[in-house]
Amino acid sequence: MRYKLLGRSGLRVAELALGTMTFGEDWGWGASKKESQKIFDLYAEAGGNFIDTSINYTNGTSERYVGEFIAADRDHFVVATKYTLRDNNANRADPNAGGNQRKNMMRSIETSLQNLNSDYIDLYYLHMWDFMTPVEEVMRGLDDLVRSGKVRYVGISDTPAWVIAKANMLAYLRGWSPFVAVQLPYSLVNRDAERDLLPMARSEDLAVTAWEILGGGVLTGKYRDEEATKRYSKVSQEAIEMGDAVVKMAEEVGCTPSQLAINWVRQRPWGGAPTIPILGARSAEQIKDNLGALEFELSPEQVGKLDELAPVERGFPHDFLELKHVRTLIYGDTYDLTDNHRKR
Repeated sequence: MRYKLLGRSGLRVAELALGTMTFGEDWGWGASKKESQKIFDLYAEAGGNFIDTSINYTNGTSERYVGEFIAADRDHFVVATKYTLRDNNANRADPNAGGNQRKNMMRSIETSLQNLNSDYIDLYYLHMWDFMTPVEEVMRGLDDLVRSGKVRYVGISDTPAWVIAKANMLAYLRGWSPFVAVQLPYSLVNRDAERDLLPMARSEDLAVTAWEILGGGVLTGKYRDEEATKRYSKVSQEAIEMGDAVVKMAEEVGCTPSQLAINWVRQRPWGGAPTIPILGARSAEQIKDNLGALEFELSPEQVGKLDELAPVERGFPHDFLELKHVRTLIYGDTYDLTDNHRKR
């Protein structure tokens, strides 16, 4: 296991994070406590130190398990958790049971600290943007948590690129704690982040932690099995065929489809900005397989071949600004003569 700097910070985190949404059986499909402990131990033994959870995962069981598993060596592990989503047991008529507002933020941090049995959280994410809370309320509240010592760094998940850029600029101007990481879905079957979120992350020097890296399992080829997971009921034929292509290439490379898909995410070049896949396993065997991705790297040609399976249409204004005649309008005949280190 190698380590990466977490965005514009000095924090060192493992190149693969351990996702713990599978810790706990509260939702009917997760791992038991015993199996969760095995998963955690295998990850830690491989050199992993970056644990990802959330206040609402398996109704808080995930945080509680993580708290128990890290207790013997709390300071070694970098624990990331999230706030925004309401507790499944909360009053559905309570308008403040979820959201980005300060009230829910302050309630959630205390709950998470209690669940984790810890005095602090290493990385605290805003989980999802609610389009109601002002950016300045969020950033001031998160900065208060950092200054109080309850949080070390802050990040943001599942939020438009323009909101993140605005929030960080506000933080820099006012001397508040900026986001150092962004979490988003990214895989061969979902490359939407390449339009705006990943270029923004590179520009802002944000670490990218990627979830659903196996495309909900489709990249393992398992959707050829009629007994596929109950969590996903609709999978397109195009995605299934992409899974078939990944399975075929994995056979050629001599690895499992999961390992191939993980390494595609891990090796995607984004101007040096680290992309950290989040591993989500429900069994010890699955985490062993996932960690096997550390044993090899794809060649640039193999990465390029996988890229070709699902080319991204970036849309306006990106494609427009790359048209040759538009570039001529801007640069004349000098575009190709200019060494642009900021180019995507």
